[in-house]
Amino acid sequence: MREGPRVLLIGEDARLAAVLRNILEAEGFRVDAGTDLAAQHDLVLLEVEHDGVELTRQLREQTCRPILMLASGADVEHCVAGLEAGADDYVAKPFARQELLARLRALLRGRSLAVEGTRCRVGVLAYADVKLDLDTREAWRAGRALKLRHLAFELLTYFLRNPERVIGRAELLEHVWGYPYDGEANVVEVTISRLRQALEERAEPRLIQTVRPIGYMLRARS
Repeated sequence: MREGPRVLLIGEDARLAAVLRNILEAEGFRVDAGTDLAAQHDLVLLEVEHDGVELTRQLREQTCRPILMLASGADVEHCVAGLEAGADDYVAKPFARQELLARLRALLRGRSLAVEGTRCRVGVLAYADVKLDLDTREAWRAGRALKLRHLAFELLTYFLRNPERVIGRAELLEHVWGYPYDGEANVVEVTISRLRQALEERAEPRLIQTVRPIGYMLRARS
């Protein structure tokens, strides 16, 4: 029988860590507690009481695995700070069990594509001076190699498949992150910002344009 995904659980609250372990193991996950990043985990679940930004930054410097941050701060600023520090997604406490599991699985799908290659999506996508290889998971802008995290790569892939079309946040969450829009789309804005930083050496011209209040569009300005 195939073993379930392996999650490294780093938690500050011992009681909540036990609850999280029970939830994950009931869904077939293998859970290790601690901070041993040398082991082969598929994802890091970081549970913090308040400000886990610095810890998130330290973890990101040590691992390329997806990091899901579970924290008490429900405000936008705290969420954005965690994502910019290196978390791939953020869930505020108190959390819904179904949402936590959905977000974990969405991150694992992205990692699976990055590790195993995309069997159902092969070839090269290109638009303007941007090129992306789905087999090698490499991307370039005007011949310059881009350093993209797996979610930014998936986001660029979706834009390249839908150029010059306005794409809403709900659509991006569904097709890139794998869960429905619930009104909190900060993770989209943060990943868009990261992708823009990788694509653009200057503020203008921007390939990924904001179309208020709908969403975004990949379009080269003439």
